[in-house]
Amino acid sequence: MKKAVFQIAIDGPVAAGKGTTAKIVAQRLGFLYVDTGAMYRGLTLFVKNSGVDFEDEERITRLLEVEKPQVSLSIPTEEEKDGRLCTVKLNGEDVSWAIRTEDISRGVSIITQYAAVRNYITPLARMIGEKQSVVMEGRDITTVVLPKADMLIYMDAKASERAQRRHRELLSKGEDVSYEEVLRELEERDYRDSHREIAPLKKAPGAWILDTTGMTIDEVADAVVAKVGELRK
Repeated sequence: MKKAVFQIAIDGPVAAGKGTTAKIVAQRLGFLYVDTGAMYRGLTLFVKNSGVDFEDEERITRLLEVEKPQVSLSIPTEEEKDGRLCTVKLNGEDVSWAIRTEDISRGVSIITQYAAVRNYITPLARMIGEKQSVVMEGRDITTVVLPKADMLIYMDAKASERAQRRHRELLSKGEDVSYEEVLRELEERDYRDSHREIAPLKKAPGAWILDTTGMTIDEVADAVVAKVGELRK
């Protein structure tokens, strides 16, 4: 008998293919797709718009305590289907694309090192995963948010390929940035994510290591869906 709630937790570095793969897998299985990275990016945008420096942990902690910003995720409506994986709203405003800039990418890897920030998002994400079948992706899902998920995946790819993917994405959005700059930022972010004191990015015990180097998104999604099928027999 299949479980009423089935959790798929996916971790991995930036541009490993987590988001797009998770979205496709969720659609195929009829699960809810949860992008925790987007939730953290929403908070990062809130911090930026509030005029607080990303490096000022004390002020950011107070800001969250006082303002209590609302970050929500939802499945895109027909009108919102413009390539986004999910609709992200910050205090009711659609910020789905505003959170995908390089500035926010740099900021999110800084503020996610702070206990107050992670403690703000983790309970919200965990609550979602406990209520319904989900495909949840981020950087501490398999180790902190849903460590007992039915399926743990660590998705990775060579840094050079991940930088190429990220560079193409930014160029398609009209951002003027070089591949070398993207690669440097990616490597710096990898280091920060894996060396932060709180919930660092790492491979969870028992996680399936899925290297997406040289694979298409459909090939990656096919592999995940096939694996889920084996586990649910």
